[in-house]
Amino acid sequence: MTSRIPASTTRTILITGGAGFIGSALAARLISDPDNYVVIVDDLSTGSIRRLPNLPKTNWKFIRCNVNHYTDIAEVMHAFSFDYVFHYAAMVGVQRTQAMPIRVLQDLHGIENILSLGKNSGVKRIFFASSSEVYGEPVDLPQNEHTTPLNSRIPYAVVKNAGEAFLRSYKKEYDLDFTIFRFFNTYGPMQDKQFVMSRFLYQALRNEALTIYGDGSQTRTFLYIDDNIEATVNAFYGDHVINDVINIGGEQEVSMLELAGMMIKTTGSKSDIQFLPPLEEGDMTRRCPDITKMKQLIFRRKPVSIVEGISKLASSPDFIIQQFNGIKK
Repeated sequence: MTSRIPASTTRTILITGGAGFIGSALAARLISDPDNYVVIVDDLSTGSIRRLPNLPKTNWKFIRCNVNHYTDIAEVMHAFSFDYVFHYAAMVGVQRTQAMPIRVLQDLHGIENILSLGKNSGVKRIFFASSSEVYGEPVDLPQNEHTTPLNSRIPYAVVKNAGEAFLRSYKKEYDLDFTIFRFFNTYGPMQDKQFVMSRFLYQALRNEALTIYGDGSQTRTFLYIDDNIEATVNAFYGDHVINDVINIGGEQEVSMLELAGMMIKTTGSKSDIQFLPPLEEGDMTRRCPDITKMKQLIFRRKPVSIVEGISKLASSPDFIIQQFNGIKK
């Protein structure tokens, strides 16, 4: 594999999982900067070609690659000599990760591959997509990055927790800088409808029953994708959160029952609510992050409110295409 990077490029960036929901939005933002050359890798097991940026391929490239296979990702990293890596590749989705726990654990190989190759190839910093799941059932609220104990239980959470430990260990032994983003329920156009916000909106726009697991008392916060990308990109460009961890999430905690009501009211839907049996595991009772640090990275405004986000999502052509016609890989 040979690289053809424009001479004018000042930064080479790898995004793993870049055909996924958050990874593709990040890619589009970074590609919009002509000083960046971005390589997107994804094995398309859950990502989709349809999510790749609709931008001229002057400063970006897509490579189908399984990061969990060392030889695959080694060829890519040796060819391009990356300055920065955003490691977002992972098996995601509560039901999917419950159904395939061994596949989830294999993501540990991808984390180790990126770090092992990064330390020897000139990578300056690795940005890791962790998750609110590392907190497990809440011990205290809001969940602070440094004072809330991590209570990982399900395989997905264990992998993210182990990934964070890998990053800290590689910093200690090899001085490889890192940033850990703990994502809390980001939503927006191009998200699969297995995730609650997209599923509710899909059902509401079709006047179908909004389905809730359990009694709907479990709470979450929700962050619109634009705020996620602004915070993470500003951390990158501004050299913030170096060798540290930051929660990336919303500030309005709502129950699933409240969210369903907001969805019906905001969209003017005729849907009712249908209660399903609780999930066997993975559906924690509460999620509420301390986002003090994140707010410092979203300049001059508050995060998009849930009602505003629902309205933006409902009017998005990408959401209509994604949810009603489906994404073909």
